[in-house]
Amino acid sequence: MASAAASLPVLIVLHQEHSSPGRIGRLLVERGYGLDIRRPCMGDALPATLAGHAGAIVFGGPQSANDCHDYVRAEIEWIGVPLSERKPYLGICLGAQMLARHLGARVAPHPEGLVEIGYYPVRATAAGSALLAAEAGTPGPAWPGHVYHWHREGFELAAGADLLAEGPTFPNQAFRYGPAAYGIQFHPEVTFRMMYRWTARAGDRLGQPGARPRPAHFYGRLQHDRRIRLWLDAFLDHWLSSGALPAG
Repeated sequence: MASAAASLPVLIVLHQEHSSPGRIGRLLVERGYGLDIRRPCMGDALPATLAGHAGAIVFGGPQSANDCHDYVRAEIEWIGVPLSERKPYLGICLGAQMLARHLGARVAPHPEGLVEIGYYPVRATAAGSALLAAEAGTPGPAWPGHVYHWHREGFELAAGADLLAEGPTFPNQAFRYGPAAYGIQFHPEVTFRMMYRWTARAGDRLGQPGARPRPAHFYGRLQHDRRIRLWLDAFLDHWLSSGALPAG
């Protein structure tokens, strides 16, 4: 669903040279949005204001929100720009952990050394279940029962944030802060090609405690991806309009 804001691009922040916004990038382009792709890890600067952007999405990567790299610290500090301007912000995996860090919450590995790599169950909270019904007044697409993960760290819930989804291994799976900032621990953007590449090039991580074996990733995609696609399609429309929504 395109809007008047579609004349402005969405800022896309990636964390590796060959990373891609995947399915989210395609859905944004289909809605009429351009993609302003920046890679701070490669020396790209982030804008001092988002006045020229419809919103910002910070994707995942191999870095940690606890890293001491200058560009990681600068990204975490920069999140104050969309928050202060009430522009839509979406953090995915690392991007969600950076938002949590910016808000003063802790990001850390699982206390038992477990990881989530593959498909794992999530459950929407009452706030999460109501999320997509806000504009239409009718229930939106249900949250998927399983989502795709690739992480070893999780975030605590910051003061003032609303928990939207939770899971059994890493309790905090999605949250909202203010009217327009969202963080999700999982990867709805992953395409089949991305999944194939991740599981092939980083296959050593599939042996970590709690990780799913490689065949389970593709079997899980057959089982769960349709519901993820339906949810993501509706969520993006909500997110893109959230900068115009009142707080509360």
